[in-house]
Amino acid sequence: MKKLIKYFAFYLATFSSVLYADGEASSYIANIGTHANLKDLERVRQELVAPPHLPDHQQAYSGKPRIVEIEMVIEEKEVEIEPNVFVQAMTFNGTNPGPIIVVHEGDYVELTLKNLDTNMLLHNIDFHPATGALGGGALTKVAPGQQVTLRFKADKAGTYVYHCAPGGLMTPYHVVSGMYGAIMIFPKKGLRDQNGKKVTYDKAYYVGEQGWYIPKDKNGKYKRYANAIEPYGDTLEVMRGLVPTHVTYNGSKGALTGDNAMKAKVGDSVLFIHSQANEDSRIHLIGGHGDLVWPGGSFKNTPMVDKETWHVNGGESVAALYTFKQPGLYAYLNHNLIQAFMLGGAAHVKVDGEWNNDLMEQVVKPSPINAD
Repeated sequence: MKKLIKYFAFYLATFSSVLYADGEASSYIANIGTHANLKDLERVRQELVAPPHLPDHQQAYSGKPRIVEIEMVIEEKEVEIEPNVFVQAMTFNGTNPGPIIVVHEGDYVELTLKNLDTNMLLHNIDFHPATGALGGGALTKVAPGQQVTLRFKADKAGTYVYHCAPGGLMTPYHVVSGMYGAIMIFPKKGLRDQNGKKVTYDKAYYVGEQGWYIPKDKNGKYKRYANAIEPYGDTLEVMRGLVPTHVTYNGSKGALTGDNAMKAKVGDSVLFIHSQANEDSRIHLIGGHGDLVWPGGSFKNTPMVDKETWHVNGGESVAALYTFKQPGLYAYLNHNLIQAFMLGGAAHVKVDGEWNNDLMEQVVKPSPINAD
């Protein structure tokens, strides 16, 4: 009975925290000045895939805007982020981060968002590239067992974050519980370098960096909970310290290493899309560079060239392009090395091909120092 009362108390708190935003959104919607002009627009369905992969897409599209139909399912689930360390994660489509959406400038994104009836909490989605109504958050609140459909115009080219934002303290709680993803909106003419020349890539990967705030018991052991509501109070106490206990790339420690490392060949141009929904990060590819890095993920900005490390602000998704010139194992990490090596913020890229001694060569192998 106590757990049941606690559930309804949390549900009421979640719902009441967004009532004001609801009222504001409703007042604007009731006074429509411009209607969407969707006549004769083609409808296409995009099948989302689990990160680090991207759905099938074109790198440039010059035709008429389309209505891109997408479906996402909210799932609250337990996830083991490293051996014997568990979180009650909140996810879009069951993954952390949620899947990346890929559209083109001028397209309309039409998302059907489903909250499974096995979930316990109210959820929604805030798209950072969307205009109005809290990024769509005020129009997408769904209780367990409900679904809603939102359409917005993708009129700002770049890479952006989306995340759950139900209101009040539930917003940071849902985000640090894993509930975010990214969307990439291509410019009408495709990607351009610093000189305005068209650039393309051979492969693309999406990496979502997540800070987790996991409570410990009195014996210093990480606690494990039964559902998404139970850890709320304990997690908020850890969050107040502003220092995550764990950092993961794509959902668990080592998720993008070993057999799951990102892969390329010498000569491949690879686009990396990196998002952070809460903390700041600084990305470095050891042994490589950011040939082109779009500041803040905006494709309308002139890309920075030959960056050694590039910044990703909390609530931001950034794109970087690199053409691999040497084979081997590359570390892709947060160059806050404490977070990378102690908390887990690292991934690998495995590159096949032939070595180029002109770029690097071991002139003399290690040997004993000659005292003479």
